[in-house]
Parts: sequence; C-alpha cells; structure tokens
Amino acid sequence: MIDLHTHTIFSDGVLVPAELARRAQVLGYRALAFTDHVDFSNLDFVLPRLITICAALAGELKITLLPGVELTHVPPLLIGGCVERARALGAVIVVVHGETLVEPVAPGTNRAAIEAGADILAHPGLISVEEVEMAARQGVFLEITTRRGHSLANGHVVRLARQVGADLLLNNDAHVPGDLVTLERAEKIAIGAGLDADEWQRVRRNAQGLVDRKNAEK
Repeated sequence: MIDLHTHTIFSDGVLVPAELARRAQVLGYRALAFTDHVDFSNLDFVLPRLITICAALAGELKITLLPGVELTHVPPLLIGGCVERARALGAVIVVVHGETLVEPVAPGTNRAAIEAGADILAHPGLISVEEVEMAARQGVFLEITTRRGHSLANGHVVRLARQVGADLLLNNDAHVPGDLVTLERAEKIAIGAGLDADEWQRVRRNAQGLVDRKNAEK
C-alpha cells in the first residue's frame, strides 16, 4: 500500500507526522506522502517542517516518506504560481484539491491544476472528458479515493480515465488513524469504483513508479 495524500496536525489531521508514519508502517505501507493543506499564506511555514521530519525519520522507519502539499481552494488563476512556489520550496509531491462534489471548490480548479502540471489532481469530482484528456497528455495522475464524500465520483473518474487512457492513483486522504486502509480494503474500494483486477494492479504500479521517480529526482 502506498498513500500519496495525507494530512497531519500541520493542517486538519490529528496526528504528528511521526505517528502517522509509524501507523502506516505497521499496516505495511511502502510509502507515504505528507500533503497538508496550504495556500500562499502558510506554504512557507508548513512545507519546511514536513521536509525536516521526512529527513529525520528516513533512517529510523522502514517506509519511504515524501514531503508535499495539497493546494486547497486556491483560486484557479493562482494555482500555477502556487505549484511553482511549492516546488521551489522543496515539495516532492504537489497535490491540488480538485472539484469534489462535497465542497464549494471554484470551477476551473481541475483545469488549472492540470495545466500547472501538478503531480496529482485529488478527488476531481465530475471532471470533463477534455480535462481527463489533458491530464493524460500532461502526465497528471487523477485520484480515486477511499475518503467518504470525496469518493462519490470515483466511478465517473474511473470511467473517463479508462476511456482516454489517463493514469489513476488511489489515495486515502487520511486525516485520522482510521483513514489508513489496508491493501485488502483499498482493493475492494478500487473494484467497487469499477476497476478490474488488471487495472487495479496498474494503479498500484503507478504509485510505485511515481515514488521511484521522485526519489530519483531528489
């Protein structure tokens, strides 16, 4: 199991990063990204702390830890600049909070995230075919999620991704300990969203491939 979208006490999670990492390791996770909610107001506060803890834990825990951010409710016209700023500050994984069905995310956020080349577009809701095609061309991963509410559009995302050949990831969007699902549970959610067994294995390879590429870029 790999989860590249999680939250700690540096945004609205309940665990310090060390505990979240330890709990994930005990559940058998191979890799975890800390991607706390940020915009321009707190990016330079949150990200250096996540970078510090990932470095400190690197030799202590048998799990790959990646520092990142989730750009959340950033106005679409500002997303490109925020992605650039996050990367300049050392974000290894850049997630953009997509147009989920359960929050008033500004229309145009999905498109702006894809155009900016974010690594992952989280819970993109009723994303359009054109936007999924753009994601496929840009190499932006579309997220299906185990998180309640955000998962309502999983089936739609899977269907369009299959139609145009876009790449998917499955993440937990973990905020509390119980959000860290087992690999067995993740597979059931993926199959329930419409993936077949081969597609699920491809999603798993996508996650490992992204982790390997980011490690190589460090």
